[in-house]
Amino acid sequence: MSAAHERQLHEQHVLKSGTPAVTSIMSAKRDLFPVIEPFHSGTLKVSEIHELYYEQCGNKDGNPVIFLHGGPGNGTCPRDRRFFDPVAYRIILFDQRGAGKSTPPSELRENTTWDLVEDIERLRKHLGIDKWVVFGGSWGATLSLAYAETHPSRVKALILRGIFGLTRRETLWSNQDGACHIFPDIWEDYLAPIPEGERGDMMSAYYRYLTGDDEEKMIQAAKAWNKWKLATCSLLMDKELVKNAEEDKWPQRGARIETHYFVHGGWLKTDDQLLKDVEKIRHIPGTIVHGRYDVVCPMETAWIIHRRWPEAEFHVVPDAGHTTKEAGVLHYLIEATDKYKYL
Repeated sequence: MSAAHERQLHEQHVLKSGTPAVTSIMSAKRDLFPVIEPFHSGTLKVSEIHELYYEQCGNKDGNPVIFLHGGPGNGTCPRDRRFFDPVAYRIILFDQRGAGKSTPPSELRENTTWDLVEDIERLRKHLGIDKWVVFGGSWGATLSLAYAETHPSRVKALILRGIFGLTRRETLWSNQDGACHIFPDIWEDYLAPIPEGERGDMMSAYYRYLTGDDEEKMIQAAKAWNKWKLATCSLLMDKELVKNAEEDKWPQRGARIETHYFVHGGWLKTDDQLLKDVEKIRHIPGTIVHGRYDVVCPMETAWIIHRRWPEAEFHVVPDAGHTTKEAGVLHYLIEATDKYKYL
């Protein structure tokens, strides 16, 4: 049996049964598309305060796809353009409020999940797009779910990686009591900027320092917050990535926005709103990719969504954590974008 035929039978099995597919780094063959530059970029004013940066790449007459970055607050980068076939897709990237090239930087006012959901709609209308494929990982997957559940008629397909439901259980696992038991050595550096008497609620403590007036403490807290996230996001630590985070001249940008969202519970109506409302999107074609050893966003939430949305493909990568730089995760993301490119 040829490899292509074997893969076809495997995909048919996943579609029919909803059984999680498993790949390994050794069998992963797909890689990013070549480097590409935007054919258009611009800004969109979405409130009296905020102006968003966006760009378009690939085929201007192609199948529209929107890339939703992580964080909250991370912003986009040139690598994000390369998940999509530029011959088939009209690739749209934008920096969310306060992130990347959007202005003002790190602004927390008028910056909530629902502001961002409506920003996506504003951008869709601004670009004259009827429906598009929505692609998001980590916080980008959270926002993808929030957008699709609010505007299901505007979504052709969903590609979700490293799902994060923005529940209190998840944020406590990552920032208070959970991942620290797996990475106690790195956790000590995460604890360091916070006085011992304030460690009962690490997210709130970090938020105070990241939004306070003491710039030295703000920078110290931001670097420790970012180091913790980046040191735990891969199955095997990317030391170069962690080093770059420690040398970042503006580390507070992403950290400020992230803690802002976490301490406010993302302004969800209920803690599990995004999980409950999956029923609204079951008719939409979807693919979920999740690393078995994802410590940043544990697989439990992805599994709950898989059980509530059995029609979607669900790929568990057994030798991966949270990042798209891990071969098995990247493989299935490229497979997914290929699958939906002519919808």
